[in-house]
Amino acid sequence: MNKVLLTVAALSCYAVTAVAQKSATVQTVVTAEEDFVKLAARKGIKEAFLAVADPEGIVFKPDAVKITDFYGKIDKQPGTLTWTPKLARISANGDLAFTAGPYVYQNGKTEDDKVYGDYVSIWRLDQATNKLKLLLDAGIQHPQSDKGQLLDVKEPVSEQRVAPSKDPFNPKKIIIDNDQQFNQGLKISALGTYKEFFLPEGHYYFPGFEPMAGIDKTMKFVANQAVSVTAQTIDAGRASSNDLAYSYGRARITKGNIVGNYNYVRIWEMDAKHRWNVLVEIFSAIENE
Repeated sequence: MNKVLLTVAALSCYAVTAVAQKSATVQTVVTAEEDFVKLAARKGIKEAFLAVADPEGIVFKPDAVKITDFYGKIDKQPGTLTWTPKLARISANGDLAFTAGPYVYQNGKTEDDKVYGDYVSIWRLDQATNKLKLLLDAGIQHPQSDKGQLLDVKEPVSEQRVAPSKDPFNPKKIIIDNDQQFNQGLKISALGTYKEFFLPEGHYYFPGFEPMAGIDKTMKFVANQAVSVTAQTIDAGRASSNDLAYSYGRARITKGNIVGNYNYVRIWEMDAKHRWNVLVEIFSAIENE
């Protein structure tokens, strides 16, 4: 696998002229997520999702479906949902961001009625309102954890801010190419692919297990669980500042003797050498297939 050509392509479609604007701050997306939590507590899950949804925002139910279509058709989402952002990034231009962290869903009055897990949410700037809107939401379930998650919230590198691309198609294509290359590599060697593409501090989310932070823990899990993956890219996008991106698709995973179908989401960051690497990967189980 060779990421050099993809790196050159990424650089060729962006100018290096800095945008004359104030750098984005990661607290913007953390606050958006915290306000989302408060809204869910006040008005319920359905109304909260509809209030923050990007017009093209999606959730997996189990296929990718627009947030407005799914929540607009149900009468009410029962129960309560609370969550806490522990991992967050925002692009230098402030038009793409994400958070991730633990959640608790409760549909009843006892402790046995609680469901625990972790979520990953991607946010996109709405130009009309200048507010972040929810573009994608995915999650996993796992047993209750007695370990506190470390806070991983970092500001964007302002030097990476560039003028927006004049080509609306190439930015997406470059991320799709990287994602497809990642998927092709998984067919050959899952461990080799993670070693090449995953950031040292990368975060890995797999249903039934607590989140793993770091390439060493991720590769140990893949090896110990005998994980093999075949995956297909569905769509992708990236920030205008060319420093943060996402992709998602479908995967079929063999873990030991168990085979299952999943949705996956990846968050990509560009490193100092202008190469795209995976910061977050989450597999959401498709339970009814």
